[in-house]
Amino acid sequence: MSFLTLQGISKRYGDFTAIEQLDLTVERGEFLSLLGPSGCGKTTTLQMIAGFVTPSTGRITLDGRDITHERPEKRGIGVVFQSYALFPHMTVAGNVGFGLEMQKMKRAQRAERIAEALELVRLRGLDARYPKELSGGQRQRVAIARALAMQPELLLLDEPMSNLDAKLREEMHIELRAIQKRLGITTLLVTHDQVEAMTMSDRIAVMHRGTIAQLSTPFDAYERPATPFASTFLGRTNTLVGEVLRRNPRCAEVEVGGTMLHVPHEGREVAGAVNVYIRPEKVHLANGDARLMGRVTTRVFVGNQWLLVVETSLGKFHVAQPNHGAPPPEEGHEVGLAWTDDDLRVLTREGAHGNA
Repeated sequence: MSFLTLQGISKRYGDFTAIEQLDLTVERGEFLSLLGPSGCGKTTTLQMIAGFVTPSTGRITLDGRDITHERPEKRGIGVVFQSYALFPHMTVAGNVGFGLEMQKMKRAQRAERIAEALELVRLRGLDARYPKELSGGQRQRVAIARALAMQPELLLLDEPMSNLDAKLREEMHIELRAIQKRLGITTLLVTHDQVEAMTMSDRIAVMHRGTIAQLSTPFDAYERPATPFASTFLGRTNTLVGEVLRRNPRCAEVEVGGTMLHVPHEGREVAGAVNVYIRPEKVHLANGDARLMGRVTTRVFVGNQWLLVVETSLGKFHVAQPNHGAPPPEEGHEVGLAWTDDDLRVLTREGAHGNA
């Protein structure tokens, strides 16, 4: 039996449906991310699990216990909010121990639990400081320590790193994932940051318009998107509009702007109007073996790689080239582009033949 189960969960506000018949299972000890743009329903889903919002339909169970209508403080769930929600007039120790005090835990046991939680997040010795005396990363650690001190069955993270700068956010990805693995605590993260979701998660639920567009490992979500939305939302991609002319056992023959492409269909029933996708890092600059010619219109250096926009007869191609020490051709230069057929992906276009 799965540790956390959502069955037929919906949430409606009058005529507006935020979540529609959502099913989701999370295994014990798993780190799962709800990933999607603003308004897709990921935070509403998290709030229903936490007990802050009541589902319109459906059932939520935690370790076999129905918690659909249970009060939040009875659920055994820890929550870390985007704003951290620390009490400014309380010390670090006071913030971390607040929930324990509400549970009327004895002072000695409370002090021990606070010390353990601060040790976990590497804040030992800062227990007497106030939030205003801490950096953004330290305040985030206090919020995490406060949730962990309660020894929850389930940890919910609501965009907890969105207020941190890029370098600190990357460090916290690694640190929080290490804590989660060490404790073996089941964790749900809500985020709109694709890198954050891929870095930290065992699985990713890509959400779109109140439903799950794809549920898979980060690798499969990126390399084998199941829907047009998942393909374009999770990382940058090049999209080509085409028409399936024939479908062979292994690949589909797709005509794109007068060019024939042989695209692996991976067992999908693709027909008619389709989109063909290829990631920028799968497209290479080529000389004699070029499959397509074009002209560089934009060239951007980002340290470990170069990002190019190449105008071709099939439209604009985004190309990501590793930085090997020498710059690629400058803007205005003609270049050849190459790729392998196995790096192409094909999906029936949204709205075509009633499929999404």
